[in-house]
Parts: sequence; C-alpha cells; structure tokens
Amino acid sequence: MRPGGRIQAAAEVLDDILVRHQPAATALADWGRRHRFAGSGDRAAIGTLVYDALRRRLSLAVQMGSDAPRALALAAAPRALGLSVEDVVALADGSPHAPAPLSDDERRRLAAGVPDDAPPHVVADVPEWVMASFTRAFGERAVIEGQAMAERAPVDLRANALKAPRDKVLTALASHGAEAVARSPVGVRIPAPRGPARSPHVEAEASHGKGWFEVQDEGSQIAALLAGAAPKQQVLDLCAGAGGKTLAMAAAMQNSGQIYAYDRDKGQLRPIFDRLKRAGVRNVQVLDGGDRAALDALGPRFDVVLVDAPCSGSGTWRRKPDAKWRLKPEALATRRSEQREVLSLASGLVKPGGRLCYVTCSVLPEENIDQVAWFKETYPGFTPVPYGKAWLETIGGAPPVSADGSDETLLLTPASHGTDGFFVALFSKAAEGG
Repeated sequence: MRPGGRIQAAAEVLDDILVRHQPAATALADWGRRHRFAGSGDRAAIGTLVYDALRRRLSLAVQMGSDAPRALALAAAPRALGLSVEDVVALADGSPHAPAPLSDDERRRLAAGVPDDAPPHVVADVPEWVMASFTRAFGERAVIEGQAMAERAPVDLRANALKAPRDKVLTALASHGAEAVARSPVGVRIPAPRGPARSPHVEAEASHGKGWFEVQDEGSQIAALLAGAAPKQQVLDLCAGAGGKTLAMAAAMQNSGQIYAYDRDKGQLRPIFDRLKRAGVRNVQVLDGGDRAALDALGPRFDVVLVDAPCSGSGTWRRKPDAKWRLKPEALATRRSEQREVLSLASGLVKPGGRLCYVTCSVLPEENIDQVAWFKETYPGFTPVPYGKAWLETIGGAPPVSADGSDETLLLTPASHGTDGFFVALFSKAAEGG
C-alpha cells in the first residue's frame, strides 16, 4: 500500500472505533480480515497511526477544528508515519484508496499545529472532567503528566529469576534493542518505536516460550516487589487476573512458601495456568474464580495480601488510548465502590503482624489517596508503611520521589518515572496483643 492508502485505512478504522464504538483492537483486526492484501508492514503502520490518533485525539481535534476520523488521521499522520506536512498534503490526492484532497482550511490547520490558547485539558489530552483530578494529583505538572500519557509506551519485560537472569534475557533480545530498566532489578525494556514501526511481538520469541521472561510494565514489577513477599511465607494475590504479579511474587519467593491466587472473574483468571507452567512456578494454588466460600475458609493466615484493585486503568492510557475516552464519572464511582469492597475483604485475611499492599494502575486520587484515607479511618488496626522504608527492604537503593509528592504512598507515572501509572500503598496489621 502507498502511504496515502494507509492514512485512508486508518480513517476507516477510526470510524469503526469512534462512530460504531468498536474497541480499537477489534476494529483493526476486522479491517485486516476485510483487506487481506495488506502486508504486515501496512497493518503495522495503520495500527500505529490509529493508536497515535487516539492518544492525542483531543488536541488533534482542536487543531483540525473537527473530531471526524479523517481529520484525526490526517493530523496524526506526520508524527505517526514520519512524514512532513507537505507529504501528507501530496498523498491526499483523491486517487483510489487515498484520502480526498485537503481543503484550504485543512492545509492551514495541519501546518499550524495545536493552537497556543488551547485549554489545559486539550494540551494534556485528557477528558475535560478528568482534568481536575490530574490537577489534584500533580499540581502544576498536570499538563506534562497528561502529555506523557499520550506518548507511545515501551515494551517492558520481567526476567523470570526461576529460569533466567536478566543478563540472559538481555542477550536473547539484543536484536530488539533490549536494555535494563532504571529501577526494577529484574526489568528489561525495548524502547517504543518511532515512525510507522510497531513494537516487536516478543511473545513469539523462543526465550518467552522457555519461560525466561514475562511481559510486565516496570511499574507493575515495582508494585509486586514492594508487596514484600519472601521465601516460605503465606501470600494471597486477591485480584490475580491473568497472574502477572502472582508470577513475580513466586520468583521473589524462590518457589517456596505458598501463594493463593484468586479472582472473582474466572475468565480473567484462566490464562494463569499456562503462564505458571511456562514460568516453572510450583508454589501457587489457584482458587476457583468467584468461589468466595473457598476464599473465606482460608481465614486470616497471610503474611502478605496483595490487592491489585479493579480501577479506571488511567495509568495504562499509553497502551489503551481508546479507554481514555470511554471512561465516564459513573464508571469511576463504580470502581471506587469495588475498591472499598475488596479492601474490606482483604483486611480480614491478613494475619496479625502481616502486610496489606493496595495497588491500582490509576493516577486518579479518587482511587488512590482517597481510598487510603478511607481505609485508615475505617480500619484503625492497620498502620501505613512508608513506601521508602519498603523500598529499602525489598529493592534497595534510593527510592524514587512519588509523582504526587507523598512520603507515605508511591505514585509512578510515565512523565516522572518512565513507567505506566501505578499507585502503591502499604499497611501493617497490628500484632496480637499490640
């Protein structure tokens, strides 16, 4: 396909996403099935353009004076495909499979960029109703933090210490430009691609099939490490999902002790079995999804309870940009209720002297510091553990500065730490007689 055809294809996919309300991944897959003549390079470029347009949907729409799929595809094309504005104008020549020629107004807007007087939420590329939460969290850095969430994300991997040290994984993936991450001692990063290229499909590598690594953002790795799971302990991953943090804690525990993995959604939990086998994990017992009776029967036996709570997912907007524009206030309210429910459940499963680790992949204070304040008031038997103290115990070295300035809880972000957005709060349960 010619580059003009890629721009037109991206506009068609964006129409499916924005007008027909299909998830981005589904819309791209459907387009590929309908256009089997498109090569892998074409599909990669189209996907890159679509996701870049979604990441900066608001600022691009203001730039072009329209949020129509055509306008977004044209405005995103220069950066996404490595083209000049003049290239885009020339490619839109009305030939078969290419966009129609640009109007004079479209040409002017494409060259002008985002207006200097655009409102902060437009420059930050976050929904207007969310901007107040960003300002609460980040103050004068709210726009910078939002802009970083509108950039492409790298591919982060966790070297599985049960099978391969990090150096071995780095060597295996050297052809992809793999490098050690800044803070996680087991983290590997493949930088985000530039231009029309797509990130490599690392799960197709033989080293992944051998269980040497798992795809996991550095922020998620840090959250699992800060939970403090250690050899011979009893640990509960209460919202285990597909098991990313379960596997990380199993490696930290050196396959000793016992981890129970539970999730209320059996569909979310299903992939964990293949992942455990591939990673060589032997100390995990997976409870049936949604079986609260089995969970309640365990009682307060756990040294560590990890609550990777259901949340808005705002910290992952770099990877799932269509979710940014689907988030609504009522959905956030539902998530907050679910978070309090799961924190209440977790509080009864931590043994005296044990630790509770509350994690979200959100940057919104309503899901983070507000929930911590509620928990401290509702469950006075739990004492906050400053993240810096836990960092020295589990990771070592100087802890990073939390993106929201807190000394008690840790907020990681793309702009401040180069990770996805992750929040970590730690609590110690009072010992018996304490």
